[in-house]
Amino acid sequence: MFSKQNKFLSYLSNIALVTLLAFNSSCAAGNDINQIKPTNSKTDVSCWLTDPVSSTYLNRQKIILNFTTLQNSNPTILVDSLTKYQTMDGFGFSLTGGSAYLINKLTVSDRSKLINELFSNDSSAIGISYLRVSIGASDLNSSVFSYDDIDPLQMDTALQHFSIKPDSIDLIPVLKMAVAINPSIKILGSPWSAPAWMKTNKSAKGGSLKAEYFGVYARYFVRYIQAMKDQGITIDAVTIQNEPLNPDNNPSMYMSAEDQAIFVKNYLGPEFTKASITTKIILYDHNCDNYNYPLTILNDPKARKYSDGSAFHLYNGNINALTTVHNAYPDKNVYFTEQWVGGPGNFAEDLKWHVKNLIIGAPRNWSKNVIEWNLASDPNYYPHTSGGCSTCQGGLTINYEASRNVSYYIIAHASKFVPLGSIRIDSNIVTDLPNVAYLTPTGKKVLIVLNEGNTTKTFNIQFNKKTVTHNLTAGSVASYVW
Repeated sequence: MFSKQNKFLSYLSNIALVTLLAFNSSCAAGNDINQIKPTNSKTDVSCWLTDPVSSTYLNRQKIILNFTTLQNSNPTILVDSLTKYQTMDGFGFSLTGGSAYLINKLTVSDRSKLINELFSNDSSAIGISYLRVSIGASDLNSSVFSYDDIDPLQMDTALQHFSIKPDSIDLIPVLKMAVAINPSIKILGSPWSAPAWMKTNKSAKGGSLKAEYFGVYARYFVRYIQAMKDQGITIDAVTIQNEPLNPDNNPSMYMSAEDQAIFVKNYLGPEFTKASITTKIILYDHNCDNYNYPLTILNDPKARKYSDGSAFHLYNGNINALTTVHNAYPDKNVYFTEQWVGGPGNFAEDLKWHVKNLIIGAPRNWSKNVIEWNLASDPNYYPHTSGGCSTCQGGLTINYEASRNVSYYIIAHASKFVPLGSIRIDSNIVTDLPNVAYLTPTGKKVLIVLNEGNTTKTFNIQFNKKTVTHNLTAGSVASYVW
């Protein structure tokens, strides 16, 4: 009898061991975790996982992660909410005219559901809190236009022909829907070109703004902000020129740092003051490899007075350039305003690069936001202008219905958990586990972690002298909230 009882107990122990090993394996793989029923115990930390290998996409894990005082030898990410850095403006996308056009092609019901999923704070939504729009057409519109199109050989210095009507069919209605759901959403306006008649080459592509039209163009910005306000849309900030060193896009316009400084200090800043406009003026809006461009402008005291900060892309250079500019002028802000995913893309590699450099790298280098380019495209990467980007993959692909691509999840890992007004707090970098941490306005702590290594990593999260242990498979991303 005694021997049979021991065998039975041994049998039960083996079952328990197999069950435990299976549980730990599923946690590491991120595959069937959501089928595991948690115990009645409450978890201290919720974990949302994206793991391309196991086809897990921003999925809340049904596991128990509780803080404990037990010690172990795992590498530790220490989160310190007492050490604070910049306040965040948000995470989101460029809402191009093409994106708005595709969203408006959806049925009323599907469009409403999608807008709610993108912009609300519901548990099923991703809470986008920042949008970038073009002032006039970008290269991801179906055609080129400005808000004052006349014969390029003529002039309209009184801006009598100014009108935002070209955006009244698609862009403005979608913006209104977003604002209705999230009235505090931040909107950044960026021009790809001044009207052709203001430019040296009388064309929407290339050329430069003629000095004689600096004042008129400043009033053009004022008219734009006022016209959008009349539509119930507040433009929180503008950049002077999208990619001012790239005259090859369509539309596009070259603008030197010296000209941008003159435009800001002698024309745009004074016009904003005269019109009582509080919209922020943000410099540069181009790659990290030429951070001397915004520094040249900020070195001018008169231009600096009107400048809120500088914006960057990362098609060239290193994200650390944002810290270089921040350290030179710590009272001025830095922003990250554009990065594309080139279609058809590689989900795993794109996820890893963008999360490391943008979602983690940009805020750790003082950026107040992260914007992906762009919100939506169709299966063939349309709409775009002739000569515009022909392989820009949207966060969504829309073809009668919306499907979600890698940049949707890249942004969602932050936007869903880190709302406007959150503060970046301190966290240390662990080998193969780049990360960034935040304190939200409601007091929640958020830690976003990427495993950029080639093997599963087991690690601790330490907060207030207590730790919780978890693991991430290679190439996976997790957002932890407590």
